[in-house]
Order: sequence, then C-alpha cells, then structure tokens
Amino acid sequence: MAMLRTPTPLDDFMFDLNGFVVLKNAVEPELIDAVNDAIDALPSLEFGQWHGNTQRRDYTKDTGLELHNCVEAGQPFEALLDHPGYIEHLRHWCGEEKSYVQGLFVDECIVSVRRAGGHHPVHSGGYQGALRGAYHYKDGMFRVGQCNVIVAWTDIGPGDGPTMVIPGSHKSNFPHPHAGNYGAGDRMDHLEGAVPVYMNKGDALIFCDGVMHGGSSRTKTSGERRVTIYRYGPLWATTRFGYVYSDDLLTRVTPSQRKILQPIPPLKPGDAPQDNQGNKLQA
Repeated sequence: MAMLRTPTPLDDFMFDLNGFVVLKNAVEPELIDAVNDAIDALPSLEFGQWHGNTQRRDYTKDTGLELHNCVEAGQPFEALLDHPGYIEHLRHWCGEEKSYVQGLFVDECIVSVRRAGGHHPVHSGGYQGALRGAYHYKDGMFRVGQCNVIVAWTDIGPGDGPTMVIPGSHKSNFPHPHAGNYGAGDRMDHLEGAVPVYMNKGDALIFCDGVMHGGSSRTKTSGERRVTIYRYGPLWATTRFGYVYSDDLLTRVTPSQRKILQPIPPLKPGDAPQDNQGNKLQA
C-alpha cells in the first residue's frame, strides 16, 4: 500500500509558479501491473461504442483510444480515485479548503492509449479561460477550478508523445500568438515556451487545467503511451459530458471514494434535509 503523501512547501511554490508538479513514484508497482492488465483486457471498441458504463470518446482523430468514465472499468481504476500518492495535493489545491463547500469531485476520468503519430492539440491558458480551469490564490488559500492528474502506466520519454505544458501560462493575460485554436489540430511539438514532461511509469503529473497543455507527437512506431487522466474540482461540480456513475459502482467503492464520486447524495421526497456535505440535519 502506498504511503500518504502530503504537499510540501516546495510543491506549493512550484505549483503556484509553473501551474504543475510531477510526483515521482506516486503509484506502487502492484497497481501499475493491475492497471496495465486491465487495459490489456479491454475489448476493441469503435468511436462511440460502450463497454459496460464506459464509452470510447476520442477527443480528435489523432488522440488515439480514449475511454471515458473509466472508473467503471474495474477495481484498479477505482483505486485511483483517492490514491494516497496524490489525493492530498488535490484536496489542498482544488478542494475549496476552509470553505462551506470543502471537498472534491471527479468530473472526468479517462484511459488514454496512443500509438505512432498520435498527438493532442494545444489548448487552455489563462487568457479568456473558463472559470472551471481558473487559478486563484487569495487569503492564504488555493482556489483552483480544476486540477488534472495524469498517471503514466508506461515510461514516457523522447518520442513517446509526452504531455507538454507552457509553465506559468495559467496566469497569462495574453493569448499565445502561435497556438491556434483548440481542435484545429495544432501540435505542440515546436510551440514556443512549451516543454515536455517526461515520466516513468507510476509518476503522476498534477496541473491546473488553466495551463496551456497538450500531447506531443508520438514518433515511436512500436509500443504504446498509456496514461489515465482524472480531473478533480470542487464538490459542487458535475460530470463534464453527463456520464452517470452506476449504482453498482457507488455501492461497491469505499466511503472515501463514494464521497468523491457523489459528494452530495440526491435528496428525494421523504428524505431528511442535508447540508452542503451531504450530512443529514436534525430539527
């Protein structure tokens, strides 16, 4: 079992400065093997096809297999919801600490498998950015609309199509003049200011969604780039594309995991009133 890791003052400094940090060896070898075995066991799916309560929904024709709602794809993906290797960083940066809505919600979770030639176009940035991905620090507290966690399940070095980021761009007041528009197919490979994030399997990249980012071109002709992407935000959020977590999943997971999937249980006629944390109120 992985040890609980908490954010250090250096983590806070680098996250504030750059908008991202890499946590080395965040995930234990046993879970790395279990996730890779689960990916190996996935059936071949066409775009839009469902596998249980997961669905293939590639962002573009170049991004490769992207299986959405992957927390429904088996226990290894459930273990990632509140993994001790990084969950306290998320609670600290995007969990609305010391507020009446303190807590986390995972609004998107994806398995991404990319082969030769694939990439993900550049997007985000502070300029005209959505509040969902906005970065704020005020009164000694982080107020980040969304933090993304990319865990590498294969080693990702030169030629493997590493994620690229533009450090500090979560605070940018200007558009990048050469970045184009999201979805236009623009590659990050030679974009000014962009740097690749190389990772060993088991490493976790955490970044504010407001950072300009994307996936560089995968030039290797053998093997695969395998990652999961879990996006966390405050507990009042909702799933990005409307995916609904199944009753089987909500019943099966631990109380901590269910609190992330369903921070506030549905309130139905006949139920006692509840507070913003889902706790029942007494008269």
